Amino acid sequence: MTRREMMAATAALVPAAMAAGRTRMTIHLDCGSIGVKANQTEALTYAARFGFESITADSGWLAAQDESTVKRFLDEMKAKNIVWANAGLPVEFRKTDEEFAKGLKELPARSAALRKAGVTRVSTWLSPNSDVLTYRENFDLHARRLRECARILKSDGLRLGLEYVGPKTLWTARRYAFVHTMKEMKELIAGIGEPNVGFLMDSWHWYTAGDTVPDILSLANKDVISVDLNDAPAGVSVDQQIDSKREVPCATGVIAVADFLNALNKIGCDAPVRCEPFNAALRAMPPDEALKTTVTAMKKAFALIV
Repeated sequence: MTRREMMAATAALVPAAMAAGRTRMTIHLDCGSIGVKANQTEALTYAARFGFESITADSGWLAAQDESTVKRFLDEMKAKNIVWANAGLPVEFRKTDEEFAKGLKELPARSAALRKAGVTRVSTWLSPNSDVLTYRENFDLHARRLRECARILKSDGLRLGLEYVGPKTLWTARRYAFVHTMKEMKELIAGIGEPNVGFLMDSWHWYTAGDTVPDILSLANKDVISVDLNDAPAGVSVDQQIDSKREVPCATGVIAVADFLNALNKIGCDAPVRCEPFNAALRAMPPDEALKTTVTAMKKAFALIV
């Protein structure tokens, strides 16, 4: 084997984003967000086959497996050079006290399973409106409930990322608006008061909220738990954008994806980055086509990082 061949073989074992030497962020496969049905093992197979670098952790699946099964899965991840991205928060904190209490009771077992598997990140989203609760009432409710979740996760070394939802068409859809900008989310995170709570940063919500590159640069790497990357339909004003009608990254150029990713890279962001376009055409594709379309768009976006 020549020196050049040896270097090429070595590079093939390194995630594309890391091999480029430009970012510590990973291209994250979350099958559900692109309309592909897959269990935990199928997601790993898809990730390795199509060139993704990290995968979503299913806390329910991990909690249900015995130690030997999890070990075999982790060994397979290592062999395929795939790492964990994040898990979803398995607690319904947006609805009734009873639903919240049920999820909170189950959270310690899920959290422990994630820790044992080596997962360190959990993320969720916040509804930007309410017909019943005023902003202050909603703020207090979220701060209390998410503080309880964060404390359980903290005991297992897990960080919690929170996503604000930015479209005006959503936060004006009910009587009372709630958190829908980065500044408001900063206030809520401060109100929660736990050191393991930060942001799920989404280019779509960053754009629709009118947030900026300086807003991202005001954060540190520890503040960004996970990232979503999308583009927006052309010919629609920012205030008329509909949350369920997005595009894959770099499809239209409406969202400044390069500015968004480069700002995150500048703060040393090492979070997983997934595509979450809620795109009807993508969801109608056969799995192989949807996966190829997604990873191609993501790699195109990552190539903009300088």
